[in-house]
Amino acid sequence: MYYIGYDIGSSSVKAALVEAETGKKVIVLNEPQNEMEILSIHPDWAEQDPEIWWQHICTATKRVIREANIDASKIQGIGISYQMHGLVVVDKAGNALRNSIIWCDSRAVEIGNKAFAEIGEQKCMEHLLNSPGNFTASKLKWVKENEPQVYNKIDKYMLPGDYIALKLTGEVTTTKNGLSEGMLWDYKENKVADWLLDYYGIEQSLTPKIVENFTNQEVVTQQASKETGLPAGIPIVYRAGDQPNNALSLNVLNPGEVAATGGTSGVFYAVSEMSSGKSTRVNNFVHVNYELETPRVGKLLNINGAGIQYRWLRNNMGNESYEAMNEKASNVEVGSEGVVVIPFGNGAERMFNNKNIGTHFLNLNLNIHNSAHLFRASLEGIAFSFVYGMECLKDDNTTINVIRAGNDNLFRSEIFSNTVATLIGHEIEIYNTTGAVGAARAVGLKDGDYSKFGANVSDNDHVMTFLPLHNKEPYETAYKKWKQELELILTTK
Repeated sequence: MYYIGYDIGSSSVKAALVEAETGKKVIVLNEPQNEMEILSIHPDWAEQDPEIWWQHICTATKRVIREANIDASKIQGIGISYQMHGLVVVDKAGNALRNSIIWCDSRAVEIGNKAFAEIGEQKCMEHLLNSPGNFTASKLKWVKENEPQVYNKIDKYMLPGDYIALKLTGEVTTTKNGLSEGMLWDYKENKVADWLLDYYGIEQSLTPKIVENFTNQEVVTQQASKETGLPAGIPIVYRAGDQPNNALSLNVLNPGEVAATGGTSGVFYAVSEMSSGKSTRVNNFVHVNYELETPRVGKLLNINGAGIQYRWLRNNMGNESYEAMNEKASNVEVGSEGVVVIPFGNGAERMFNNKNIGTHFLNLNLNIHNSAHLFRASLEGIAFSFVYGMECLKDDNTTINVIRAGNDNLFRSEIFSNTVATLIGHEIEIYNTTGAVGAARAVGLKDGDYSKFGANVSDNDHVMTFLPLHNKEPYETAYKKWKQELELILTTK
């Protein structure tokens, strides 16, 4: 028997099949082969047609069944992961009324800022644990203000994963964690933040029915079975945004456990017990295993300027492989002989209160420094930004006991991983898994056996563990110098 999981990203849709009993990966694949288009008809806008996601789900599912050479009737359940914070609006027939306004669209920033100021910081932080910000609720308000002809036809709003669940089951539903990703969940009252909808002038009836994770949410229709090849009648058991799901994929479920991601951008996602939000630099979301008796909140800190910095160097310095770049960097001492890279050239950084400080190459000596120094300084600069982010999390009363990370680009670098582990004083466990695999395995959590789930992750995915190095002094010296340069830049912005 098998479970299938989907991860609806902004670049592709991933599908994974796992064995129901062992959690072992059977197959993982992407659709389309090239990246999906993001439409940006105005600066800072980002949209996608949700129907395209569905078409790729259908194609990917048929490929999984065919290429794994399995009997589709043995697929027993579905898990869904998806890009966070997006907005999809549908009419009474379940048809999308416009393109989805996705996570990286920033048109609603000022709407959220105004709400935060007028409603008040205290109420927002106590009830939402966040500022309304540029999230789903604010994007829906933008539609109301700017596209009234669309808004007047809306039957329900939803998150991207909710739309795929609708296409599979014919039912419009959402989850607590989904609503929290849109700044629509009141933690203090344990219900939809209807007062925020009222403030925005949005009808409360537009909120979908809420279903719980790790239960049979709804089942696949005959029509969806025909389009995907999935068996009719099997349930969706689980859905979550990509970062909470990434944490689950790494078996990060309890307070003190942290999931780290080191791709184009970087993320720390720390599971915590319930508490009021303290810092607007850190977002708080309902975690996938949130329950009223044991509330679990994911504290998310995002670093835009991460792997994109190293990729930029690769693309503009001869297009060497990352392995070759890492090898050259390893021949340079810790601290890169004085070269400092401030790697924040990928837009405004929330941990700097939305300042856009850019990338800086500092202290270059043209007589002694070469590309190897730039490679090392870039890896160190990105690692230092992770350490700085960890300090922000700790300032927000976050307990950190263990860090788990996917085996992605940055964490494959010993320089990067050793630097982070040594400076934060925690070992980093590396796992070879994906969000689609995690979503598929989550179907098995319907039986409530978290220990079995964790064993599946450890047995199938653990790659290695980076331990803090004993000689940490040169790392501390380099980090102190980097931080001094950063703070000088921050005071001038």
